Amino acid sequence: MSGPADPPAGSLADSFAAVRQRIADAARAAGRDPSSVALLAVSKTRTADAVAELAALGQREFAENKVQELVAKAEQLADLGLRWHLVGQLQRNKATAVVGVGAVVQSVDRVSLVERLAGVAERAGTVTEVFVQVDLGGPEGVDAARGGLAADLVPELADAVAERPALRLRGLMAVAPRGEEPGPAFARLAELADRVRRDHPGAVELSAGMSGDLEQAIAAGATTVRVGTALFGPRPLASGAGP
Repeated sequence: MSGPADPPAGSLADSFAAVRQRIADAARAAGRDPSSVALLAVSKTRTADAVAELAALGQREFAENKVQELVAKAEQLADLGLRWHLVGQLQRNKATAVVGVGAVVQSVDRVSLVERLAGVAERAGTVTEVFVQVDLGGPEGVDAARGGLAADLVPELADAVAERPALRLRGLMAVAPRGEEPGPAFARLAELADRVRRDHPGAVELSAGMSGDLEQAIAAGATTVRVGTALFGPRPLASGAGP
């Protein structure tokens, strides 16, 4: 029996419509306007042709886990006017490439990366939009494999981002922890987001929820859900699990 993470049979258009319906239904169930939740299509391991097909259906925001793949697709599809996001961990020596294609960095989790991104953006004469990535922990504590900063350190890092004129703090991003129901974890994230907004009123966005748990994330206040499998279908086993 298919679960919510399984894409419906048929075309990419069918999958796109089904995901958008799930988002709308979840928003209404939470007493929210469906337009308050954005869909970020996670296109890691997918072809540029698949991205272009989804873009032709109206999707404008796409995400990648790896800098090399993000830059390659951004350059190949530059004429489509898409907005790119990096949701995977970023090494400081790749900051120039990410800033160069105007990508949003959703995985900022340390001061050294803030400093590097700010320096690159300042020299380029641009403003780079970022999210602070939160590690929501779980039964085993901090999950280093997924990246992110321990929750108690997030406000300080948000302050560091806000102090840099070449960076714009959009909000927080997180992945639900392994081995725990996502709802309570997303509720903790929402509380942390409220705390950050008190100090930084412009940091209104919350990027949380993927193919299997977007409903719980929206119930907790997510403004962006990151969906890959439910749009494009299962990835090859070698690529690992993903949004």
